[in-house]
Amino acid sequence: MPNQNNGPDKLGQTLEDAEVFRDSLPGSGALIGIDAGTKTFGLALSDGLRMIASPLETIRRSKFAKDAQHLLALIEANEVKGLVLGLPRNLDGTEGPRAQSARALARNLNRLVDLPILLWDERLTTSQAERMLIEADQSRKRRAEVIDKLAATLILQGALDRLRQ
Repeated sequence: MPNQNNGPDKLGQTLEDAEVFRDSLPGSGALIGIDAGTKTFGLALSDGLRMIASPLETIRRSKFAKDAQHLLALIEANEVKGLVLGLPRNLDGTEGPRAQSARALARNLNRLVDLPILLWDERLTTSQAERMLIEADQSRKRRAEVIDKLAATLILQGALDRLRQ
């Protein structure tokens, strides 16, 4: 799919096709997964061979410039080659305000970093993460602390599994 950021100041590209995304990446190098909630960004990081996703951290959202600066520092420190951003579609496949917000985040990140961004269908990842934490007998407080980065890990791992096919 073509870059969805058609502005004159574009750097990166936003893709929805996993194969096109894979072809736009170098042979190895880490990816960051992002679960963009209204209050936080949950982040996950893959290994350089793109086999396993691990929770990285949770960023409490504030001003976009500050959040982006933090994300860019993580990208540089981990030599990241691409981003996988959760696209929260409705169960019926339609897109609502949260999906529009994710697309806007991708456009804004495209203006800051020359990396491909894959929009990954994240339906039910947060509820899956919640179930996993409940099954692991995590307290409500602990679940709140880790749910976003666990959801990001599930998003990234799903994309990694698809990229290897």
